[in-house]
Amino acid sequence: MIRKNIHHRLVITIILVVLVVACRRDNEEDLYKKPDQFEQATPYPFQSPPFFPPMDIPANNPLTYEGIELGRYLFWEKKLSRNHTQSCGSCHLPEHGFSDPNQFSEGITGAMGTRQSMPLVNMGWSTSFFWDGRALTLEQQILEPIENPIEMDNTWEQAIADIAADPKYPPMFGKAFGSADVTVERVTKAIASFLRIMVSSNSKFDQQRLGLSSFTLAEERGFNLFITEGGDPEINPLFQGGADCFHCHGFGAMQMTDYLFHNNGLDASFENDPGRFLVTLNALDSGKFKTPTLRNIELTSPYMHDGRFVTLEQVIDHYDSGGVPSSTIDPFMKYTSGGLQLSDQKKADLIAFLKTLTDTTFINDPRFADPH
Repeated sequence: MIRKNIHHRLVITIILVVLVVACRRDNEEDLYKKPDQFEQATPYPFQSPPFFPPMDIPANNPLTYEGIELGRYLFWEKKLSRNHTQSCGSCHLPEHGFSDPNQFSEGITGAMGTRQSMPLVNMGWSTSFFWDGRALTLEQQILEPIENPIEMDNTWEQAIADIAADPKYPPMFGKAFGSADVTVERVTKAIASFLRIMVSSNSKFDQQRLGLSSFTLAEERGFNLFITEGGDPEINPLFQGGADCFHCHGFGAMQMTDYLFHNNGLDASFENDPGRFLVTLNALDSGKFKTPTLRNIELTSPYMHDGRFVTLEQVIDHYDSGGVPSSTIDPFMKYTSGGLQLSDQKKADLIAFLKTLTDTTFINDPRFADPH
């Protein structure tokens, strides 16, 4: 009995010591990781452009001038990569609509990706990120490239240490977050803030919506084709002879994407890249990818998730063909047999309209340029 009591007391004592040490460690971490004090930074008065819906800005990451500027520095900061040779901006070039002109981006080790680098534009309105939608917030999306072995091939621990060792950064973190602590959460918040203000809303299309510009006859015809159902009306009265683009690239929210996932008839099977299936594990999502925005589409070649098409003409020819039938092809791909049968003139008009979505003020905006 005496031995049992001693044993019980010893166990209780050990548990109490562990709890005390754990509480002390938590308290020490709480002291080091001070809560963000955004009220010390200057609020950034963001306003959605005309016809755009409000942007959903997280309550725990409000836009501030200091946070955005810090994010710009970090977006272009090569110290985030393991060998200090690449930044986020290395694969998102302004002159290419903040995308990569190469079919696949090359990481710091020379490894190649398997998907085309998506353009960074109007991301504050997106509901998911990456071609397969595996990240639900901008902050989550920023976490991945740093540690990805075929991209920056770093650890967050090393990246944070390298950023903290740069004398310019702790004061910038202090101005943005109220203390000089450099943390993973703060890095992602700052870059996300920067990406949220990268708004394109001054293309000819936008100016035409505002009554400040007029389409040419070709652009007007192309726009009408864009918003019109496809198919030959001489064969079926319900068909309208259009290009059928608006189903997935509607402009109701001015983003030229529905942010959903579609199989647009690229392949009959999906062994090379199952797309959205890798996230949901739902066989019905096989071969589906996120609808990319058409804003600045003239600048963001190559096209599709795997960059297989180099020109807009090739893209339109694909849709004109009706695409390749498969088990999950989208219901909007209605003309896999016979195709849309667009004339050469209609194709040219459609491209003329797509080029009205080019926003040169966006790609040349000094607020987004490399500050280093």
